[in-house]
Amino acid sequence: MSHVKKIAKEIITGIDRIIEKVSDEEINRILNVLLNARDDKKILIIGTGRSGFVGKCFALRLMHLGFNVYVAGETITPALKKEDLVIAISGSGTTRTVVTQAEVAKEIGAKVIAITSRPESPLGRISDLVVVVKGRTKIAKEEDYVSRQMMGEHEPLAPLGTMFELSTMIFLDCLIAELMNRMGEREDDLRKRHAVIE
Repeated sequence: MSHVKKIAKEIITGIDRIIEKVSDEEINRILNVLLNARDDKKILIIGTGRSGFVGKCFALRLMHLGFNVYVAGETITPALKKEDLVIAISGSGTTRTVVTQAEVAKEIGAKVIAITSRPESPLGRISDLVVVVKGRTKIAKEEDYVSRQMMGEHEPLAPLGTMFELSTMIFLDCLIAELMNRMGEREDDLRKRHAVIE
């Protein structure tokens, strides 16, 4: 087996362990908040860098399910109103633009959900709901890594925030699958909302 395939196996195993540790209570809460937002609220997804790409993927699938969803930074994103929903993705929970946008959303009266590895972070502290997706973030220190290795807590050889980003991507796609189930939507229903001008 090639070294690339061995790394892939290790990463996939790591993602499985990370998602297994996500709280069932947090999963149910985010599902309920999303379902309650579907008919009359806007959803704004915020994130930067690779977390932002993960957020855009999630936004696309929410759109396929009929949600009124936008991504921060896009020119067509409308103003938030009280009771709208913001989903902020940041492994560290300290990404300055994400925290600032979440703070502004809170001032407006929107509900903020944080998806982060660090619930005690600035983003976690200001959020109404925190979904903890563990994973080495880009700010993890080498000493932390060595101490985890000594305690038998091995992580895949993935740089910076890769484990958080990949785990969050898969976790959010699994949320979409469960939303489809609860809403009675089928793949054909999603396909009808998919872009036809490609």
